[in-house]
Amino acid sequence: MLHHVSLPVRDLDAARAFYDAALAPLGFRCVARGDRFAGYGVEDGRDKLALMCVGSARAAGTGFHLALSAPSEGAVDAFHAAALRFGGTDNGAPGLRAHYGPHYYAAFVIDPDGHRLEAVYKESAGAS
Repeated sequence: MLHHVSLPVRDLDAARAFYDAALAPLGFRCVARGDRFAGYGVEDGRDKLALMCVGSARAAGTGFHLALSAPSEGAVDAFHAAALRFGGTDNGAPGLRAHYGPHYYAAFVIDPDGHRLEAVYKESAGAS
């Protein structure tokens, strides 16, 4: 259904450092860039998440967050650690969220511009 999602950022270089680090464990990388934007995805030129430098970023309200698929529980852990290392704020440490489902493993962070992000893996290592 969605082609891509765009997030406004104040400082594109700082945002790229954060997203380069946080998204790498999830298998995403910068696949498109220009003077005022950077796009992340898995294929060159086919971004799914775009950062748009607008000078004065304003994050969506507290009810909005962007959930990103992770390939493993370890990738969720690495996403969270990298996000915190590059200026993110913890909004929920990695762990099982049984109230969302029996195999819902996730971590939550807030990026330097205030955007709420989640990395989620929904298959437990012990799941059959």
